[in-house]
Amino acid sequence: MDNIQFVSLSKIKKEQFIDLMNNPLVGQYLPLLNGRFTVEDYHLFIKNKQRIWDEYGYGPYAIMIKDTFAGWGGLQPENEDVDFALVLHPNFWGWGLKIFNRVKDQAFNQHGFRSITALLPPDRHNIKAITRLGFVEDQHENINGESFVKFRLSAPNGA
Repeated sequence: MDNIQFVSLSKIKKEQFIDLMNNPLVGQYLPLLNGRFTVEDYHLFIKNKQRIWDEYGYGPYAIMIKDTFAGWGGLQPENEDVDFALVLHPNFWGWGLKIFNRVKDQAFNQHGFRSITALLPPDRHNIKAITRLGFVEDQHENINGESFVKFRLSAPNGA
């Protein structure tokens, strides 16, 4: 048992979520987050993520590790792709691989996606670590004036 649970984002106290998003170490990896993450940002974020669930039948979760809110992540549509997102509190950074493996299983074995992507800023420390998971660099993108490298992981056996 890995002590990881995926729950609805709405189950997390807004203060906990806002604290995560405003953590300075987390903020270093979120170039689209400009300034403080406010209560208004929280409500808009939760509404937008719930819309993804309603429209696509999948989306990001709150991640609980040993019954403690660790962060959020999961699958979400990004243009024509399905993107893997993961934002963890620094206390849980060592859990990323276990979480990724669970989400990867959902993507390929439950949903039958042909590939998933991950968007990372090009100046991200140790950006090439994602290639150890099997992702390959796909292209460069600009989102809201910020540069990202898109990496792609294809389904095993071309599923």
